[in-house]
Amino acid sequence: MDRHQAMTTFVTVVETAGFASAARKLKVSPSVISRVMAELEAHLGVRLLTRTTRVVKVTDAGAAYFEDCRRILGEIDAAELAVGGANATPRGQLTVTAPALFGRLHVMPVVQDYLARYPSVNVNCWFLDRIVNLVDDGADVAIRIGELPDSTLQAVPVGKVRRLLCASPAYLKKHGTPREPAELAAHTTIQMTSHSGAPEWRFLSAGKTYPVAIQPRLVTTTNDSAIVAALAGVGIARVLSYQVTDELAAGALRIVLAEHELTPLPVQVVHREGKHPNQKVRAFLDLAIDQLRARAPIWQR
Repeated sequence: MDRHQAMTTFVTVVETAGFASAARKLKVSPSVISRVMAELEAHLGVRLLTRTTRVVKVTDAGAAYFEDCRRILGEIDAAELAVGGANATPRGQLTVTAPALFGRLHVMPVVQDYLARYPSVNVNCWFLDRIVNLVDDGADVAIRIGELPDSTLQAVPVGKVRRLLCASPAYLKKHGTPREPAELAAHTTIQMTSHSGAPEWRFLSAGKTYPVAIQPRLVTTTNDSAIVAALAGVGIARVLSYQVTDELAAGALRIVLAEHELTPLPVQVVHREGKHPNQKVRAFLDLAIDQLRARAPIWQR
């Protein structure tokens, strides 16, 4: 039995909470995971996991062994990084995910630079307006906008984005500029949403947030289409600052109710590799963090 493989398999099963998800992450069949776990438990003479048709749970003995395995594997990775040092060449397949528009505008330039620097790495870009689960879906790095729930993922802040209300000069000239959020009831609004329910926009006053109900005349599931409609003078749209940087700079859109904006949202580079990521991930993180922080003044203003 390969102990390193067995420990890696066991840690992956626990972290992903299942044999099938561990198999996807390790790129093997579920039968391989089952065989390795059976051999490990037989070797140790103790039950590490309890399995049902729906869930996999770690036993008390398994929980203690999991912590030891994770520490040992981390030390092995750190030792390999130390001995490889700067001479280790990133190679393999890297998967990066980000919101669609942010990915196209700000992450793709990083990816292009990365590919030019490291010819032995191939990159998959998943630019999607949904949260990709790094563990279950097998992504290596994510750029996330917004507060993150507590998790074992590592996150590095690179900037912030504002939540803006904006409209075209033509619309504001025709319908007037709202001075208070309550005045939105008299305006045409554009809602970007992927779910149903009573639409509302939230605002900030005296350090507290409060909702304002809206009756959107246009509801769309993509940021691009909401921005196109706002540019055409359809109404007032709520967007993130990075989505309309050029339009604001050109005067094609104007910000309204800026004094009632919510607190800016953090932009963070997230990964699941712990303190000692492998070379291909480490190289991308270093590049992405530096370049996104340098670009932040463009998309957070």
